[in-house]
Amino acid sequence: MSNSTNRRPIITHENPKSPISEAYRTLRTNIQFSSIDEELKVLMITSAGPGEGKSTTLVNLAVAYAQADKKVLVIDADLRKPTMHHTLQVSNRWGLTNLLTNQLSIPEVLQASAIKNLNIITSGPIPPNPSEILASKKMTSVLDELRQQFDIVLIDAPPAIAVTDSQIIATRSDGVILVVDSDRVKRDAALKAKQNLDNVRARILGVVLNNVDRKNRDAYYYYYYGESK
Repeated sequence: MSNSTNRRPIITHENPKSPISEAYRTLRTNIQFSSIDEELKVLMITSAGPGEGKSTTLVNLAVAYAQADKKVLVIDADLRKPTMHHTLQVSNRWGLTNLLTNQLSIPEVLQASAIKNLNIITSGPIPPNPSEILASKKMTSVLDELRQQFDIVLIDAPPAIAVTDSQIIATRSDGVILVVDSDRVKRDAALKAKQNLDNVRARILGVVLNNVDRKNRDAYYYYYYGESK
């Protein structure tokens, strides 16, 4: 079990009536309506650089789907700095790297979280060659199999301008969400991340802008979505 001190709060689970939780539900709805003729089942979440909130966005979006009675799988494909096992408080002794190197099967690496309908495949041991492992034919076959088992698969990928991992995963995903911290990331960095994804013809569904000042709107959202008696 992971150390609870490393766990980030999951607001959609702990405070589902908050305006922030409603924003994640809105994101879920926008994704669902972003493609009418094609079902989006495998989504990759990335950011331009580290610390922008991609993993927080992913796990809250995952809970939003789970709360809608969808069978959800989170895959931690950040094989360099994995964090999802801390967030969902599961073991990382085995995971995606064991699966992709044919040491274990999908049922052996699949773990149920404490949240209903939400499962996870953690990163597993950090490998010396993350990009090569993610580019393997095994990764493609694994995702094809998981499409049949889950309603939605959300992949936590490394930052898009740091390494090529995100570009590799994007080619195997139905869509990409780019998370941008409005306070930290410069325009050039965000555009570079988008360009890297465009270079592999990734299907960018949209951008999540974090840390936007919404003080004036919060009062309205708390009033509208607050608990009624």
